[in-house]
Amino acid sequence: MEAMEAVEGLEASMMVIYLMLATVLVFIMHAGFMCLEAGLTRSKNAANIVMKNLMTISVGMVVYFLIGWGLMYGTNVAGLFGSDSFALIGGNYAPDATLEMDFAFQAMFAATAATIVSGAVAGRMKFGAYVAVAAAMTAVIYPIVGAWTWGGGWLDGIGFTDFAGSTIVHMTGGVAALVAAVLVGARLGKFGPDGKARAIPGHSMPLSMLGVLLLFFGWFGFNGGSVLALDGEAIGAVLVTTSLAGGAGGIAAAYFTRFRYGKFDVGMTGNGILAGLVGITAGADVVSNFGALAVGLIAGVLVALAVAFFDAVRVDDPVGAISVHGVCGILGTLWVGLAHAEEGLLYGGGASLLGVQLVGVVAVAAWVALATALVLGIVKAVMGLRVSEDEEVQGLDLHEHGMYAYPEAALGATAYPGGPAIEPTGVALSEVPPRSTVLQ
Repeated sequence: MEAMEAVEGLEASMMVIYLMLATVLVFIMHAGFMCLEAGLTRSKNAANIVMKNLMTISVGMVVYFLIGWGLMYGTNVAGLFGSDSFALIGGNYAPDATLEMDFAFQAMFAATAATIVSGAVAGRMKFGAYVAVAAAMTAVIYPIVGAWTWGGGWLDGIGFTDFAGSTIVHMTGGVAALVAAVLVGARLGKFGPDGKARAIPGHSMPLSMLGVLLLFFGWFGFNGGSVLALDGEAIGAVLVTTSLAGGAGGIAAAYFTRFRYGKFDVGMTGNGILAGLVGITAGADVVSNFGALAVGLIAGVLVALAVAFFDAVRVDDPVGAISVHGVCGILGTLWVGLAHAEEGLLYGGGASLLGVQLVGVVAVAAWVALATALVLGIVKAVMGLRVSEDEEVQGLDLHEHGMYAYPEAALGATAYPGGPAIEPTGVALSEVPPRSTVLQ
């Protein structure tokens, strides 16, 4: 008996360590989002991007603890929402050494859904308005989606399958990002008088691609942790399909842009990697290795086409968040219905699962779009959504945060009024003509 208790205690401790590792890896994804978004936007808004990501994880964890967890995993009412377990108090949980770790792991997912919105509204949305949207995402909008699915709600009841969140996390964030981008409007100068999109390059491609690699790194916790069991075979299989889809997405995006535009596009290749990862997330545990390669290849091309489409319909998304997470989230969810190794249409399983997956996509998209529009409408009435034209031109760093992310780039010599700071080239800053205070 004592030996059995010791084994059970060891298993419980190992489960905590496993979830802790997965939680840390998903947490690192927020550093990835920060770098990706900052690098793909203009330098005058870089500190604003950093601040939004800092507040997303901070506010997201607190409101998910107070409200979101209970709505998602509390006692389910009519398959729609949880009714208890707010702040991890009460509910039907038996004593479980991993309850707190379960919460910490899931809180990272909630914050991920929220932060997807950040990049799509970069450069023009008020900081306070964004924080309000992030709070609503983690408190209510995402948890209701989770209650329908992972919380044992009505979509779970009809057989909807989403292993780690192609729809539940990524499409939820992507749809919210689409609604926000439409309601906030495009950046000044993004579309010309003829309606055609103009390129507004980000200020640091190396920084943004560092973000891509951090996200890829964290995805091993995102998908690998979603096994939620100490099953080495299952975890290994998930990590392989995740790796293959991400790699295939990068390859497809790189060569698609080479053939279409004549050059290998670095930024689109990064988005192709992320698109492949989003595409495999729903079925990483049930899709074969070749199925993972296939969805990655499709996602890498699809994301490039989607970015061009949203430009054509005048939806300004500086980082491609809607295309990566929204469009490829739909692809990944439907791919389960097509390529599930046992029940998929392509494997002779019929169209039943594909139909259920489609129902889930439509239902979640409708809820998220309506709820996000309502929240944004309230925020607009209370504080407004968009900064003024002068604030947008001069940069959100200065007007929202009273600082520059790169002060020497904005102020030249006046960034160091105290004396003889020397550039690495050996030229004294006092000898450099001051630049405009408006960042480029």
